[in-house]
Amino acid sequence: MATICISSASFPTPALAFRGGGPAETCRVEAFAALQSRAADGSRRFLLSRLSAAESSRDRVEVLRRCHRALSEWRYNVACEAPGRLGVGLPLDAERFRTSLRAGGPNFDRVGDLGRLRAGAAWDERSRTFRGGAPTPASEILRAYGQAALERFAEERAGDVLVNQVVVPSGRLLPGNRLVRGMAAQRVAAELAERIAARGGDPNRMEVGGDPVYVVTADPDNADRLFAMALRLLADAVDLDEDARLQKWQQARYLLYQAPQMKKGSDAVTRVFLVAVGAVLLGAAPVLEQDVDLRCMVLGQHAATTMPADLPATR
Repeated sequence: MATICISSASFPTPALAFRGGGPAETCRVEAFAALQSRAADGSRRFLLSRLSAAESSRDRVEVLRRCHRALSEWRYNVACEAPGRLGVGLPLDAERFRTSLRAGGPNFDRVGDLGRLRAGAAWDERSRTFRGGAPTPASEILRAYGQAALERFAEERAGDVLVNQVVVPSGRLLPGNRLVRGMAAQRVAAELAERIAARGGDPNRMEVGGDPVYVVTADPDNADRLFAMALRLLADAVDLDEDARLQKWQQARYLLYQAPQMKKGSDAVTRVFLVAVGAVLLGAAPVLEQDVDLRCMVLGQHAATTMPADLPATR
């Protein structure tokens, strides 16, 4: 069997990480990709030894859960060593990397026109937005996904709240994350401002103007169910042929992105976990789309289960 090599190539840098910071920013994001590849390879070795010794699907689920838990701890430790947040926003708080969404409340992530991500944008008090500035990869990708969200609202004839209804392995529907706009988005913005103030931050320059669209994480009970189903899909895939393994891995990927575990850091944990498990199941290190998280959170299950990079990476 050929030796599997997990490299930074499995972790293309998200466009969201490029915010006009120049060469220093490029070095930082490349270094983080290297950290992810090393963590993934360590997890791959752990899974190879433990999954082969597991006597049942239930035992394999527990191995996968232990691996995911260890990666969450890894991400927290990385945050502890970080110098702090770059750019506009609250200082980095490592404790949020081990605070669960159940304990800390849902995450609200704005998509669409977000001025603070444009290079050189200036705060405009009247509009409560950052105005001007030059586009960056980060501002452009959020603008594109904001448009994609609005197109879904139109296509599905939703009101101000669009719930991602997830088809789970049994065939039934389970509510996942949701997209909100209009008055629902204004309520989210108000809650965000209250949270920032409660944490000692200054919400006076929080970008709440324009026509915001937010992605809101799933209810914790549903997220726990989706997470458990994802682990079960991956555990059961061990007994299947190559094509079926790929399908189970793809299905689990979507479920995992519908079920982040922590307030911060879940994207990196999910990426590393998926590459490690994928390397074991597929016999080659998969390559993730740079926008894998946004695809799963905004586009819906039908559009975000199979992704362009999947087949070339595993054949």
